[in-house]
Amino acid sequence: MSSNDMAIKIDNISKCYEVYESPTRRLKQFIVPRLDHYFGRAPRCYHEDFWALKDVSFELPRGQTMGIVGRNGSGKSTLLQIIAGTLSPTEGHVQVNGRVAALLELGAGFNNDFTGRENVYLNASLLGLSRDETDEKLDDILSFADIGRFIDSPVRSFSSGMLVRLAFAVQAQIDPDILIVDEALAVGDARFQAKCFARLKKLKQNGTSILFVSHATEQIVTHCDQAMLLDGGEMKGNGAPRDIVNRYLDILFGKQKIQNSERQDMDEQIDLAIEGEENRAIRETEAGADRTEADDVAGHLNGVYAERPNYNPSEYRWGDLAAEIVDYHLCQAGERYPSSLIPHKNLVFSFRIKFHATVVRPIFGFAVKTKEGVTIYNTNSEWQSVALLELAQPNDDMFVSVTMPVMLYEGDYFISVGISSSSTEGEVIPHDRRYDSIHLTVGSVTSFTGLADLNASIKFETN
Repeated sequence: MSSNDMAIKIDNISKCYEVYESPTRRLKQFIVPRLDHYFGRAPRCYHEDFWALKDVSFELPRGQTMGIVGRNGSGKSTLLQIIAGTLSPTEGHVQVNGRVAALLELGAGFNNDFTGRENVYLNASLLGLSRDETDEKLDDILSFADIGRFIDSPVRSFSSGMLVRLAFAVQAQIDPDILIVDEALAVGDARFQAKCFARLKKLKQNGTSILFVSHATEQIVTHCDQAMLLDGGEMKGNGAPRDIVNRYLDILFGKQKIQNSERQDMDEQIDLAIEGEENRAIRETEAGADRTEADDVAGHLNGVYAERPNYNPSEYRWGDLAAEIVDYHLCQAGERYPSSLIPHKNLVFSFRIKFHATVVRPIFGFAVKTKEGVTIYNTNSEWQSVALLELAQPNDDMFVSVTMPVMLYEGDYFISVGISSSSTEGEVIPHDRRYDSIHLTVGSVTSFTGLADLNASIKFETN
């Protein structure tokens, strides 16, 4: 693809900041190296280098939307400021083809003493519009912002929601070649967000390229053609939004395998909490009763997860494997592992979980997603107040069943499952998460369209 087809081309961008412990060291850095150079000595350094970005490269074709995800401090805002031209890179090259409109910071570019109307003209002029061009678009801008009489009040009296309404209205209504949105929509209400995304879709259809930063992963999957993951200033991935979001969730919630010493310390603390062998015997008796109820389920769960029908070999899997989901079983209307689900009939999932280490109060969860990655339903045993086990020991098995009515529209769906627990600090510890691991197909539906059947009824009366 030629450079003319690219809205943005970034080659090995890096940004370094000099960090000083005190103003005194900053002053020394200004004076001492000059003296060292004058006297022929090696220059001394009084600062540390902090690389906010390191060797980031990507291309954004015209008319496409790229989502950028990453933890706070990963370099997302720094990258956007470099693209917008408000920061200069330390290394690398930036090529931007076209007029850029950017929502980088709430209220940026506004004068607090100006009215909303005056700030519209100010922002439009900064974006290269003449006063006559702004006059032509003013009605559309004011209509989109929808802040009523406050448009003629100083913006210092605006709420955060009103600020973002006005800022987005100006940036989006001028039809930029490139639009950058950095978490600005997070402060808007649901109706305003819906209007913004409709406008973004129209801009994209008209050829505008969009860079979109959000911690809302569903928005990245739904609205972006591609996505990029930043972490620690480095690009960790660039590709399909679903894949990048999964890797982002891995960074947010994934854990490395717990070291043996840490696991031993945890086991010792748990052992101290158990009062003798009598409590252990009681626990085993209760667990045995639970397993007796699951005998029918256990009989079908002696195979291998990855060898079952409906298994998706492109699943995304991660966790410390202190507990492992080793097998599953599907059944609907007496048919095992159905190739096509019957609408409005119950589907029963069954899972076998093997424990390889001590786990306190395990939590089982599952989610149903579209093939595009949009979550339709997500729940877990803790939310449903289902007590699985108080304590699981190495080599223990647990069998979990889920009954779900098939209220989905015809098409393809993926099931994600996971087993986790919570640390003493309340932090979630993922043990085995298998995203998009089971592929389901729902058969023909004639009573509705959409994603899920809400069982709405239509009635009428005559005089």
